[in-house]
Amino acid sequence: MTVMIQNETVQLHNRTVDRFNQEKLYLQLTRIFLNQIISGQWEIGCQIPTEEELCKEYGVSKITVRQAIKNLAGDGYLLKIQGKGTFVTSSEQPSGFAMKTRFTEDMFGKEVLVKREVVARGVQSSESTAREYLKTQENIYCITSQRVVEGEPISLDESYIPVSMLPDAHDLDFATRSLLSMLQERGTKKIFKIVQTVEISPLNGEHAKNLGVVEGVAGLVVHRLFLGSDEIPVAYTRFSGRSDRYKFQTEFERIR
Repeated sequence: MTVMIQNETVQLHNRTVDRFNQEKLYLQLTRIFLNQIISGQWEIGCQIPTEEELCKEYGVSKITVRQAIKNLAGDGYLLKIQGKGTFVTSSEQPSGFAMKTRFTEDMFGKEVLVKREVVARGVQSSESTAREYLKTQENIYCITSQRVVEGEPISLDESYIPVSMLPDAHDLDFATRSLLSMLQERGTKKIFKIVQTVEISPLNGEHAKNLGVVEGVAGLVVHRLFLGSDEIPVAYTRFSGRSDRYKFQTEFERIR
């Protein structure tokens, strides 16, 4: 059945917006989309309909659809990938706080160019720390890159991905793209959760050599484990930075 409201046709069924309700349309649509996810009609890992399709189905504007999607993406249910679409990442209700982290390089100044260089990449059969995190016996693709400021290395990034998780890793540009974005776009599993550990640890061996510091000097070391919705490890990264060059900032934000 359909009715006409201000020259606009709106379908009436058990999951539509109610224009007589004082609640804003984007909030109603957020709840409708959430029900689609929780009920399994939109399964984890699947791509949801396009904005145009959702606008047509619910008789609302793109602004309304985008706000509803933004709400659910902020809560961890959906993930927008530029040029690909929007995907379902979770059907579990979040609670508590979300945490945002970032590295800052304030001492360099805005006019200083921070360059990232890939220094080594390829498949390796063993790497004890990475294999311990990834819990796999298959070959691991490793990418090692440096951040360089005015010719001086200030950090070392090591990324480890089981070959089956990112089959075309050897063709990707790790100097200009983040590992997370490439895993989400090209990986065989979408990232659902990242577990991060931060420590101050002595820099030794190749780490000290690549960063140009004396053996044993303290450095900032950050371990990140990327997990799929089934808790299976997808990738592991280790960041080693000179403690005299980096500031680590954590921001907590309450989840609605």
